[in-house]
Amino acid sequence: MSILSGKNILLGITGGIAAYKTASLVRLFVKAGAHIKVVMTPSSKEFVTPLTLSTLSKNPVYSSFVNEDEDNAVWNNHVDLGLWADLFIIAPATANTLAKMANGVCDNLLLATYLSAKCPVYFAPAMDLDMYLHESTLHSFQVLKSYGNIMIPATSGELASGLVGEGRMAEPEDILTFIENDILDKLPLKGKKVLITAGPTYEAIDPVRFIGNHSSGKMGFEIAKASANLGAEVILITGPTHEKITHSLINVISVVSAEAMFNEVHNYFKNVDIAILSAAVADFKPKEIASQKIKKNTETFTLELVKTKDILASLGAIKTKQYLVGFALETTNELKNAKEKLKRKNLNLIVLNSLNDEGAGFKGDTNKVTFIDDEDTVTEYQLKSKAAVASDLLNKIIENIHA
Repeated sequence: MSILSGKNILLGITGGIAAYKTASLVRLFVKAGAHIKVVMTPSSKEFVTPLTLSTLSKNPVYSSFVNEDEDNAVWNNHVDLGLWADLFIIAPATANTLAKMANGVCDNLLLATYLSAKCPVYFAPAMDLDMYLHESTLHSFQVLKSYGNIMIPATSGELASGLVGEGRMAEPEDILTFIENDILDKLPLKGKKVLITAGPTYEAIDPVRFIGNHSSGKMGFEIAKASANLGAEVILITGPTHEKITHSLINVISVVSAEAMFNEVHNYFKNVDIAILSAAVADFKPKEIASQKIKKNTETFTLELVKTKDILASLGAIKTKQYLVGFALETTNELKNAKEKLKRKNLNLIVLNSLNDEGAGFKGDTNKVTFIDDEDTVTEYQLKSKAAVASDLLNKIIENIHA
């Protein structure tokens, strides 16, 4: 999954020959999972049709302040468009439009939207060689960058005039990659490796039966997604679950038993910066596993259990630079038990949830948590979606590791 997945992207198209490439650019953004709206200058419609871009983006295309039909006039609100966008990409950006942007000229819908935008703005220049190297154009580049806009450099190649040189708009694939890399480079977990465990473990009794629990893995998967979206390289070690995730920064490793999870966690732990153990690992397993299905031929059945290896405690005993986070699911003396677990297992942070809180715990889409760190700071949150809890957790970790 691309870092652009779920983003609202506003694509501004100006009147240069490179506008024909924007159909491919829209398709790439859609394939990356982004939501696309297109704003065109009137002259750009001579190079690519609004119908093409509307079909590919699955949204209306905007090019004037008012859409008129036989009976009604509809105002296209440039302020709403600017506020809707998470990213605004102007490609191609002609010398004319760049000069207007640099000087606050506002004579079409695209420029009005640019002046209203609150999001990062990228611009991909496209023009002939002499225009690209002209002092006024170079001045526009500098002014726009001083405003915080991000320039996607033009490349060298054959230009519409027949000249060969700088001024060719970056190819759509390169524009997408540039934006993805720029976003990733600015994310707070860029360059960090995060290990996450999720889901239950199943401890075999015989070939068809096991000891397990009701964990769905949803919380761990949301933490993995949130970590990757903040730029981290994620190793997600999960027990049996119906949850699915696809992201270019997430490596999913599936296990079944506590022993298998223990081994995989220790394979990776020494090389990670952050470890978040949200899996509901079985505390006990059968001492002996029957090789054949156990027959129901007695009134009672006794199963001898032995403790599984304590993964969290084993990591606390060997951690060096790692920031270690554990989870505590409690039913009585919740805060006291969680604080004791944090100290006993040498954690940096523990996430407490109680089965006494409605909407918290296994299977559901919500959770109610309390964070306790190794400075004995207690932060309690109201009931939230597990996605929001994951975001709160990552923000707390980032705050602590940069403190």
